Amino acid sequence: MEHAQVLKKVSARLGELSKLPRLRENMTISQMMEENGVSRRDFMKWAAGMTAMLSLPSTFTPLMAQAAELTDRLPVVWLHMAECTGCSESLLRSDAPTVDSLIFDYISLEYHETIMAASGWQAEENLSNALSKYKGRLILMVEGAIPAGEGEHYLTIGTHGKTGAAIAKEAADAAAAIFAIGACSSFGGVQAAYPNPTNAKPLSKITNKTVINVPGCPPSEKNIVGQVLHYILFGALPALDVYNRPKWAYGNRIHDLCERRGRFDAGEFVEQFGDEGAKKGYCLYKVGCKGPYTFNNCSQERFNQHTSWPVQAGHGCIGCSEPDFWDAMGPLEEPLANKLYQTLYGRGADKTADKAGVALLSAAGIAIAAHAAIAVVKGTKKDEE
Repeated sequence: MEHAQVLKKVSARLGELSKLPRLRENMTISQMMEENGVSRRDFMKWAAGMTAMLSLPSTFTPLMAQAAELTDRLPVVWLHMAECTGCSESLLRSDAPTVDSLIFDYISLEYHETIMAASGWQAEENLSNALSKYKGRLILMVEGAIPAGEGEHYLTIGTHGKTGAAIAKEAADAAAAIFAIGACSSFGGVQAAYPNPTNAKPLSKITNKTVINVPGCPPSEKNIVGQVLHYILFGALPALDVYNRPKWAYGNRIHDLCERRGRFDAGEFVEQFGDEGAKKGYCLYKVGCKGPYTFNNCSQERFNQHTSWPVQAGHGCIGCSEPDFWDAMGPLEEPLANKLYQTLYGRGADKTADKAGVALLSAAGIAIAAHAAIAVVKGTKKDEE
């Protein structure tokens, strides 16, 4: 009965959204898909995949397709703060457009510095008009950390010389939903790394309103578009973890779903890049993979039109979807205990796989290092037998 009630509620919400005028009158999303060679069959397959990714029952697939077709009803403001534009690049720069990127290309981006034609005073006017016209209705996406307090002046934008913090606060006040896109906006990223000369802060420290974090350096396009579709479907926040990350995308550790996990369990490790173990696809833990500490769906969604991801390409996870990863996870090509600096879990909390001793790893109490060491011993004994 509860499932039926949720379906009814979502159907009613989509019905209300469908009454809103399209922000682009010349073409519907269905027509846009057809023009770009996306058949209805392919579109529904995509909707089914997105439904599964959001951990929804398959009965939601038709509603997911309807939600995607209604994305042209909601205005989006995308702000660039202190960042490298990599999150925008992840979504917009593809050699073969996916359904995700096509949808994002088509939604009403009222302000996006990378792709809009306007500049100078006209760009500022566009932003001001959007915040005023769509107040309480627009979706705000922010890319990049935000210099604040004594360092606020390090980021000034436009002809009026407003600070990034002032613009972000104004936009957040006008937004119905707020998404921090990427590691920098979610947790500060490299801009907030020690010694943080600009006093850079994550978006959640700039506004008192709830911010949904979509971390990664960069996050996958599906994680970005999935947030928009979830909001359209439910008009409410998804289930979030303690860092305000949606559990449907960040509920599992990289280590648990890694294609090299079997190698880890067998005690087969890359000792240095380019060795025989690397060529055979062995576990990258000893050369710094931070998969055991990192929550994300990279191994499932992947990058570059979903063809690969760092671990598949031969480099360990750098933990970019975790808070303060630049300070806590480095050096990126060494296990945590090999560093001379303070680690995420305290000095020496993570013993490397070839060192003696049992160490507790992470709040969940998973002895990764001990597991790895035991696996090596077992493998050696088996070879001797």
